[in-house]
Amino acid sequence: MFKDIRTNYKFTRLTCYVSYFIQAIAVNFLPLLFVTLREEYSLSLAQITFLITINFAIQLSIDALSVFFVDKIGIRTSYILSHVFPFLGLVFLSFLPQLIGNAYAGLLIAVIFMAAGSGLHEVLVSMILEGSNTDNHTTSMSLLHSFYCWGCVAVFVLSTVFFNLFGIQNWRILALIWALIPLLDLAPVALVPLRIPVPEGEQSASLKDLFKNKFFWIFLICMICAGASEQSVSQWTSTLAETTLHLPKSVSDLAGPLTFSVAMGLTRTMYGIIGKKFRLEKFMIISAFTCVCAYLLISFSPLPVFSIIGCALCGFSVGIMWPGTLSLAPGFIKNGGTAMYALFALGGDIGCLSGPTIVGLASSANGDSIDTGVLAAILFPVLILVFSILLAAQIKKRGQHV
Repeated sequence: MFKDIRTNYKFTRLTCYVSYFIQAIAVNFLPLLFVTLREEYSLSLAQITFLITINFAIQLSIDALSVFFVDKIGIRTSYILSHVFPFLGLVFLSFLPQLIGNAYAGLLIAVIFMAAGSGLHEVLVSMILEGSNTDNHTTSMSLLHSFYCWGCVAVFVLSTVFFNLFGIQNWRILALIWALIPLLDLAPVALVPLRIPVPEGEQSASLKDLFKNKFFWIFLICMICAGASEQSVSQWTSTLAETTLHLPKSVSDLAGPLTFSVAMGLTRTMYGIIGKKFRLEKFMIISAFTCVCAYLLISFSPLPVFSIIGCALCGFSVGIMWPGTLSLAPGFIKNGGTAMYALFALGGDIGCLSGPTIVGLASSANGDSIDTGVLAAILFPVLILVFSILLAAQIKKRGQHV
């Protein structure tokens, strides 16, 4: 079965799927330990907050800087590093706080390595999949991004089961178990065929070429809005579950994000399996319209349970936005290459950071009303809807088939 691993792009796609599962581990495992880490290492809330801040800062920095270094050191080397970094980060998380005598410095180092791996995955994996010789690139892209959702679900559920069975005091063992996944994927990553989605003999578009292309800016805005539309609700689902359904915080912290991830994963998996029956641009329009309706339901629902239904509906509707934007872009931007995917990753991550921030600020300005905060962020799915309609009109005008 593995004799053609060096030539068959099927194995390349499999490593991509595992890579997004790894990214889900790198992003979501540590937050499950925040309360435990505060107690075990006597950390302040400000120190925990800085761990979150440095995580985002490193990811954004990798997104931006990869424009300049990925092509120089090579796609393969970068892809290998995207696995080495989260492996080391999880191992460091287990040992460094005790080994170096400064627990917080050890945690910071672990976070930096995991964030660096996550940033590289964001830039590389979609691009590698796009170049992996698949006829159904739109459905493959959606299926790829579903693995991040299912990775989140696995981290939430399996970590909770482990803690209940063996005690949360054994979290270091679980960190090492999760570290095995990037380690085991390293050998295939070193062997599978890799290529960027640029025709042989042609060069990737330069930053100047991208900045001169009006469609690049449209897709960049779509990526920002996709990230913001997703995280504006996702990051506040636990708070909504706690305040509207009056669930215990320990339950709402798990139930909220878990419900959202399952809903988003179902959409991406569904489109990955049967998506070739649907025109992607039309599916994007329907999804964006549904997302706007979900935001309105969360903001104006007369009963608390409808707010939670709105969160689940939002998860279903945003699922296609990020992978759909990445799939539509190559039809409008010739030879985008590393620079395009890196800047799109940067845009998406900026959206993931700005969306929840706007919700939080708007909520705080209106008596800590999360409903009002979500309503303020409705601009993001509205923009996705408008641009999806414009892109669909362009596709129809050009006679393209996505």
